[in-house]
Amino acid sequence: MRLIIVSGRSGSGKSTALNVLEDNGFYCIDNLPAGLLPELAQSALIHTELQHPQVAVSIDARNLPSHLQRFPDLLEEVRSRHILCDVLYLDADEETLLKRFSETRRRHPLTNDTRSLAEAIRDESQLLGPISDLADLKIDTTHLNLYQLRDSLQLRLLDKPEPGTAFLIESFGFKRGMPVDADLVFDVRCLPNPYWRPDLRDFSGRDQPVIEFLDAQSDVEEMYQDIRGYLQKWLPRFAASNRAYVTIAIGCTGGHHRSVYLAERLGATLKTQLKNVQVRHRDLP
Repeated sequence: MRLIIVSGRSGSGKSTALNVLEDNGFYCIDNLPAGLLPELAQSALIHTELQHPQVAVSIDARNLPSHLQRFPDLLEEVRSRHILCDVLYLDADEETLLKRFSETRRRHPLTNDTRSLAEAIRDESQLLGPISDLADLKIDTTHLNLYQLRDSLQLRLLDKPEPGTAFLIESFGFKRGMPVDADLVFDVRCLPNPYWRPDLRDFSGRDQPVIEFLDAQSDVEEMYQDIRGYLQKWLPRFAASNRAYVTIAIGCTGGHHRSVYLAERLGATLKTQLKNVQVRHRDLP
């Protein structure tokens, strides 16, 4: 059996996540009382007609605070029954969450006559702390639209080919902000920038003209060798510590050239030595 627990602050994309999982064969339950989690898991194991049941539940701030505080014990009880369980936590920055609520005109579950929307969003983060602290995978949806979030969930949760640590090599541009869900970040803005070559500007780091330009730069090769050596040494130790997901972010200014080139090259190398290596480019169109 596979169980995915979806949580996160209101407006971060939990409904979209459940829809994606439902479209991929999961039986989904929204707003499950956290105290019922072990019973639900046990019932699914015993009564399902499927040989390999897949269940996804949403647990969020609509729960009783006392149930959320018990989440670590409830999760341990579920996993003690040898159920494959992933905890997915979605979030976005407060400005983005405020904007999303203003656009949809929905009521936040924690707002009342004495608590404003901004206060509710901040309080929700503390309330969900016991879940956030135990999340196997965190996704920052601040810069993701509906379709990008669907693609990210498909890549990270559903395309994981086998058990073990899933490694994501992700390129990004610092001008759009650093990914807050990254475990390791490498800044490659010191390398020669193809953007300043008019004949290369419209290409990306996956295109041959940019690849040939960066291949010819000694600094680029030295940076690649240093990062490759570090990752080859330490990523197996992340895997040995039972981490379910590890994100390695490679950043340049715009996220189109240098970071994309290095993410592709590092991904290709690591795929020959590690299982479950994926490559994603956050800021490519």
